This record gives sequence, C-alpha cells and structure tokens, in this order.
Amino acid sequence: MNYEITHLDVLESEAIYVMREVVAEFERPVLLCSGGKDSLVLLHIAKKAFSPCTLPFPIMHIDTGLNFPEVIDSRNQLEEIFNCRLIVASVQESIDKGRVKEEEGPTPSRNKLQTVTLLDAIKENRFDAVFGGARRDEEKSRAKERFFSFRDEFGQWNPKAQRPELWNLYNGRHRQGEHFRIFPISNWTELDVWRYVEKENIALPSIYYAHQRKVFERDGMLLAAEHVQSSPEEEIFSTMVRYRTLGDANITGAVLSAAANIGEIINEIVSTRLTERGATRADDRVSDAAMEDRKVEGYF
Repeated sequence: MNYEITHLDVLESEAIYVMREVVAEFERPVLLCSGGKDSLVLLHIAKKAFSPCTLPFPIMHIDTGLNFPEVIDSRNQLEEIFNCRLIVASVQESIDKGRVKEEEGPTPSRNKLQTVTLLDAIKENRFDAVFGGARRDEEKSRAKERFFSFRDEFGQWNPKAQRPELWNLYNGRHRQGEHFRIFPISNWTELDVWRYVEKENIALPSIYYAHQRKVFERDGMLLAAEHVQSSPEEEIFSTMVRYRTLGDANITGAVLSAAANIGEIINEIVSTRLTERGATRADDRVSDAAMEDRKVEGYF
C-alpha cells in the first residue's frame, strides 16, 4: 500500500517530535489552552503523540473573565474529552488579591493583566515547560520565537538570549525558577491549521463559523454589541459574521463572512490579504511593537 506524505503530515510529525522531546527533558510541563482553534489543534496533536496513554501533563486556561461564552463552553468539555486535569487561573482572582489593577476607560482590556496571572500560576505549580499554540505567521514578534523559547527567573523573554536550534536539537537546560515556552506548531500557518482541522475532523467553537450577530463598527473593527457598549454615534446592525481569532470579547472584532463550513473558510483565507490578528485584535493596534512589549514582560 502506497502512502503519500503530505505537507500536513510533515508539520504534524514535527509537532509530535517537539512535544515528546519536552516530556523527555522536563519534569513539569503544562499545555496552555484558550479554547481557540490553535490550542485545540495542539491538544489533538498531543493526544496522538502520547496515545494510547493519557496526556502526561495538565491543561491550563488563563481566564480573563471576558471570554466569549462559546469558548468557555468548549473549554469546560476539555477534561472529559482528553481525560486530563484542567487548571483555571483567574485574572479576576489576581485583581481581588491586589496583584493587578483593573484598567479604566470605556473598553478596559485585561490582556496585559493575564501576564501576572500566568506567571503566578507557573510559579505556584512549578511548571518548567509551557506549551502554547503560537505560530510564526501570526505577528512580527512571533516570528522571532524558537520552538524552545527560554524565559528567565522573572518569566521575561529576551529575543537575543535565545538558544540555537540546529538539526532538531533543542537545549532545555534551565535553573530553578526558569522555564521554557514551547511552540510545537510554530511553522504552521492559519491555512495549515484549518486544513488540519478539516483533515482530523476537530470540533471548534461555533463562533468560528458564520452566524448572525448584532455588531457595530469601531476603528475598522466589528465589535459584538452584547459585549461592548456602543456610543450613540455607533449604529448597531445585524449581519453575518465569524471570528478568525479569539481573545477577550470586548477587544476582538468579527469579520463579515458567509463561510459556514470548513471548506468555505479555507477558500476565504486563501483569498484574503489581512492577517487574522492584525484585522481583528484591538490589543495589537496599540503600537507596532505591542505584542513584543507584552512578551518581554512574560506574556504568551
């Protein structure tokens, strides 16, 4: 029987290799899962990597309290689907403890506040390797990442202090208090993710597919009226939209779309020139270096 190795097979094999290397090198890994497409693909790959055994690490969600309900519904099913432990680290608890301060303004963001919650959870659970679903095509600073992204004892990232990665050799040596962020699907694109979702029949939150929603336009983005307060000058209207990326509901924009299934979404992505984050995430529009500034502080 002839078996043709495809581009997706190569990407999957690379991701599995990285994940197995981490489990072999580190003592306390954890997989970050937002409930979005990239982290769900990562979970699916992890399940394949360690089958028939259960996942050798827990799943952790950094809950800002401003999530789309569809995403939380997806997250709450993870323990049962993957037979693993789910850790929920709450930004609201960080606020209540005085670890971070809520932003003020008409549309306060908890995006930056996640960093403290994440670093506290890593320290509390003594995690030394943290899987993430980031891809190099998402944003400029993401392109600087290695598969093994070293973080110092303060959880900070220095792109100039990263270690060489030659011939699939990864250096995971670290001292107590230091850790690594691990990005097994770094070489994937948004299109690769969707083609893999189609190939593996991975269930995603319904919010990724076209649906009717009340929105209004602000700064070139379509924001959900049920999650963001509009001004009198901002007209609310109902239209068909979907979400390409999932962040906090009050800073993530939808895109006009009639793509109700994976095939239609793939065709839509092939024809677009806009990146998924640049077109729909207000937190990435603060400055050209907005993401990198957050990463230096310990963000995902």
